[in-house]
Amino acid sequence: MRIFRFSCSEEVSKIMREIGVDPYGIKIMLPKASTFLIRANAVNNIAANILKQEMLSLGADAAIARGALTGKTKKTDVLLIGELTQFVALANKLKIQPFGLQKLAGELDENIKNFTKDDFILSLRKGYLNLSKKTQIMGIINLTPDSFSDDGLYRKFSNNYPDLALKKARALVADGADILDLGGQSSRPGAKNISVKEELCRTIPVVKLLAKKINTPISIDTTKPEVAKAALDAGAQIINDICGLSDKRMIKVAARYKAAVVIMHMLGKPANMQKIIAYESLIEDIATYLKNAIASAQAGGISPDKIIIDPGIGFGKTPDDNLKIIKHLADFRALGKPILIGPSRKSFIGEVLKLNSPSRINGTLAACVMAAERGVNILRVHDVKEVSQSLKMAEAVKKC
Repeated sequence: MRIFRFSCSEEVSKIMREIGVDPYGIKIMLPKASTFLIRANAVNNIAANILKQEMLSLGADAAIARGALTGKTKKTDVLLIGELTQFVALANKLKIQPFGLQKLAGELDENIKNFTKDDFILSLRKGYLNLSKKTQIMGIINLTPDSFSDDGLYRKFSNNYPDLALKKARALVADGADILDLGGQSSRPGAKNISVKEELCRTIPVVKLLAKKINTPISIDTTKPEVAKAALDAGAQIINDICGLSDKRMIKVAARYKAAVVIMHMLGKPANMQKIIAYESLIEDIATYLKNAIASAQAGGISPDKIIIDPGIGFGKTPDDNLKIIKHLADFRALGKPILIGPSRKSFIGEVLKLNSPSRINGTLAACVMAAERGVNILRVHDVKEVSQSLKMAEAVKKC
């Protein structure tokens, strides 16, 4: 099931055509699609027709395949069109209905509850982060020699390397960073994996130093459970895993240390993620992946109030995919978790503006402001000061 806000008539018309709605029905229902939409997949025909009648009785509507009306098909996707209050009323009516509608009522209740949730408190080992007051900023500290943004701090023969990282961390905090994200493994497209030993060498001395000198929560950007464990021992509080906790050992580490986690969607691995990109339905495919990863994490002992989701801008996505993710960020609210995205200086911005990485700040700011408007809770960025100022300006306009 997918709940989302109305975007544009062309998009809604496309969804109805995918479902197989009669063209005349599309013409009649399209003007009604001005508020919220819920798409339920593979509903049996009897249940679909009951949904249609119940929605009409509430002053709303439901789009189903023409074949579901004529009896030519056994199942159909259903696009519910209405206000949230009408969906709540529908869920209550379905609780006494047969044909699998009681189960659908439960899903509907859960999705509406999640979609309207805006009071996220991220529980940390030391305190918490209130993600409801404002959009939080995660400042990036690349502890690599080969960052795509040319800001990697790591130099194998630099004696003052941890001190350089501390200086950068203090500057990011002064500029408005609420979280510091440290990573020793490049995740740029085509990046090769480094050894555990090398990644530990790059990250742990810095985590130890920052944990002693700075109060800002530290996130470790890694896919390796051994690195995550060592970083948590050294003072980190968040695991940022681009592989979405697919390694069950990472779940065990996070659960044991009561660490917060960022679960990200990625198609493939950094070495091949941009070579074969194919989705049946971009937003739904990502949401399904994240939903399954959340369930796996919670089943493995990670507390629900410690999970953040990230749809993975730039990770196995085309430039157009990345734009669509930002446009539809609010759709991921139905998963009931705070949302993080990292658009900072990425190639899709360069594709739109025809600019190289250091020149993509303005494009990054636009993406960040639009993401904040769509309810994103955390923005992972390089240019903390500029993003912080842009968000403050947008918030001032919203409050006036």
